Amino acid sequence: MNKLTPTLGFWSAVSIVIGSIIGSGIFMKPATMAAQLGSPELLIAVWIGAGIVTLFGALSNAEVAAMIPETGGQYVFFQKMYGDFVAYLYAWSGFAVFNTAGVASIAYVMATYAEYFITLPRFDAVKEKSLDLFLPFIGHLYPLENMDVKALTILVIILLTLISYRSTKLGGTVLIIFTALKMAAIGLVVLAIFFSGDGSTEHFVQDSIVIDKKGWALVGAIMAATSGAFWAYDGWINITSVAGEIQNPQRNIPRSLFLGVTICIIIYVLVNLAYLYVLPIEQVAASSLVASDAARVIMGSIGGGIIALLVIISTLGSTHGNLLSTSRISFAMAGQGRFFKSVGVVHPQFGTPGNALLLHGFWASVLVISGSFDMLTDMLIFISWLFYGMSALGVFVLRKKMPLTERPYRVWGYPFVPAMFVAFTLFFLVMTLYTDIANYVTGKTVFINSLMGIFLTCLGIPLYWYFKRRN
Repeated sequence: MNKLTPTLGFWSAVSIVIGSIIGSGIFMKPATMAAQLGSPELLIAVWIGAGIVTLFGALSNAEVAAMIPETGGQYVFFQKMYGDFVAYLYAWSGFAVFNTAGVASIAYVMATYAEYFITLPRFDAVKEKSLDLFLPFIGHLYPLENMDVKALTILVIILLTLISYRSTKLGGTVLIIFTALKMAAIGLVVLAIFFSGDGSTEHFVQDSIVIDKKGWALVGAIMAATSGAFWAYDGWINITSVAGEIQNPQRNIPRSLFLGVTICIIIYVLVNLAYLYVLPIEQVAASSLVASDAARVIMGSIGGGIIALLVIISTLGSTHGNLLSTSRISFAMAGQGRFFKSVGVVHPQFGTPGNALLLHGFWASVLVISGSFDMLTDMLIFISWLFYGMSALGVFVLRKKMPLTERPYRVWGYPFVPAMFVAFTLFFLVMTLYTDIANYVTGKTVFINSLMGIFLTCLGIPLYWYFKRRN
């Protein structure tokens, strides 16, 4: 029988939301954001603002997910909102860009922090640059760069894929364990910093004397920092992909989204306040490993090891959560004859979308080899938020197309909440594309990440027509 059974309860759903969101962003992005903003007040405000915008998008999607609780999530929603073509491009881009790139980028950070404990062999600088793949109008790729970290990243992806391949219930249990360990570890570090007495609350209001942006420069800095925060919050949409496998989805999906995203906002704000408590904004901005530097103030050299272990636990859970949920979109697409038939087959022994999981694990590994961490994150955020905006707009579409359909949950603040989310998303996408192209033209970057995402998404157009004609 080619049907997945509902085996995931409420806390598994909450764990998918939190586990998919909290990965490496909170340990990697605060320093970059501090360097862009130069103000502790603005830093905290951006984290809160990006979290609220994310919550608006989650609540908008919760209405549709509760109304149409089917495995495949956004792919199924877009079919009813915009038709087969847009739905196909979403599902294809999820496979080709943002879902697999998300898995690749989070696992990449895990492998990077693993170097704190083990030394990995690496090519020299000349060898790393010896293989240069140039894509016209997009930029240069160096596959041999950081090949040591990439190899460990691929190994982690393979192992986690095999866990979900053998059992969805086992995968959910592992996810709960990783999420619980992650939150406990973060909580202990935050408490240790605040109760250490080695910091100062004055750091919360002391702006940088070096970083001083005004006018449009400040607007650009806020948007750039917001992009970093969005990456740290990304992953909340994954719960809709396993809607058909959640028990009582009409009730549990909206509740898990609201609770999961709210918990993540609180955790992110507390972690940033902990950083700022022991480090002034200028030191946060100058740090390459801000979490380790903050821990080192109160725990000495052992703090770096504790934080490295925390990041490894956190990213393992997030990688596993993304692998578990996102493969269901390709599974649903194949089940409708719009992708390779074998991808839509349920494993006869394990009852999992085994082939879909293996395909996603393979492509995530390819992206690991081809790209860098920053390329993967910037590319996936641009494309994923394009579809996030369309999904919130789809709430208006379905209210008009399906007015009589039962809605167990209606988005709070309609129509203002989804409308604000759509407007902000449009502004964010335009600013990001403009900035990416401008940085490439002026020589600040060697690759236009947003255009690479668009290019991979457009590769799905001929595939759509192929499967449409074959069917």
